[in-house]
Amino acid sequence: MIHYDVIVIGAGAAGLMAAICAGKRGRKTLIIEHTHKIAEKIRISGGGRCNFTNINAKKNNYISQNPHFIVSALSNYAPKDFIELVESYNIAYHEKTLGQLFCDGSSKQIISMLLDLCDKYNVEIKTNCIIDDVLKNSNFNILSNLGTFACSSVIIATGGLSIPQIGASDFGYRIAHKFDIKINQTKPALVPLIVDESHRSLFTELSGVSNSSTATYNKITFAENILFTHKGLSGPAILQISSYLEDFNKKTITINLLPSIDLKKQFMVDKNSKKTPANYLKGFLTNRLIDHLIVHPNFNKSITDLKKETLFEIADIVHGLNVPINGSESYQKAEVTAGGVDTNELSSKTMMCKNVPGLYFIGEVVDVTGWLGGYNFQWAWSSGYAAGNHC
Repeated sequence: MIHYDVIVIGAGAAGLMAAICAGKRGRKTLIIEHTHKIAEKIRISGGGRCNFTNINAKKNNYISQNPHFIVSALSNYAPKDFIELVESYNIAYHEKTLGQLFCDGSSKQIISMLLDLCDKYNVEIKTNCIIDDVLKNSNFNILSNLGTFACSSVIIATGGLSIPQIGASDFGYRIAHKFDIKINQTKPALVPLIVDESHRSLFTELSGVSNSSTATYNKITFAENILFTHKGLSGPAILQISSYLEDFNKKTITINLLPSIDLKKQFMVDKNSKKTPANYLKGFLTNRLIDHLIVHPNFNKSITDLKKETLFEIADIVHGLNVPINGSESYQKAEVTAGGVDTNELSSKTMMCKNVPGLYFIGEVVDVTGWLGGYNFQWAWSSGYAAGNHC
């Protein structure tokens, strides 16, 4: 049996950060990864350029049953701290939009940086290591296909259920269950939505159309592009709003297809136009949206011939299109998993389980879900830093 001070289970963003911090403190550290690759989610993120943080990250950008839980970790390791690390490795980056930072080059630069730091601090990494069980007596014993490993601290950084094709599993939840740690219900988040069957053929017609819009659910609104798919809706605004749906069963979201102008005022300015509302709107929206989505019995009469009330009805359709949702594209297409290990079970300062000394949970496996745009990576860095400096 080989003895370590710290064993980190999961070689993703959070696990690597935790191991680096533990190794830097002189702790003999091992990372165990059940697949043959390291940091696959980093590699594929941001179209291969890794949206590694967001300069605006604060507690309001996260969903959790305890929204105050993340404050400590984020304040102790903020976006500026990870940016300084990236800059120390001369990795060029840029702000794309809304505080989202991406590598100019490749996400592989972030992975190389993290692996270099692991090497620097003597962190050992074992891949293709399948864990059979985690036992606890005076220490922890990790039983695996590569043998049994002992340690005083175990950090669970196994992520959630999203993107199973790159190795996602329920391992972290199983360990939590084994140690009687409460798990809040999980669901796909940042996920494309499926419209009700009654609307499916219409959305198939619109598949591929992208439009700058706002998406609203329960008074929560996001303004970015939406993308029509053959099953329903995707795009940044839709992915964002998806995280706020309690479930995906018979929910209705509202789309404002033209948030940049007040169409009612615009119609009044151009009340004497001889254009039809259909042709008029084609100056603002794509032809396919007008031809398929916006339906009104007076759509092809001249604006000048229509009553104010009729024009306002058309404006209401454009500004408040109600879309019935009845499903999501599940964990296969979800960027993250909402829910997870209840934060009330953990110390917000150290990420250690209050009732299981030496056992830590970090990253996506915890009930903390960030917005789209680098927030989830920042949670990985911050929670990993917290655990790695206290294990």
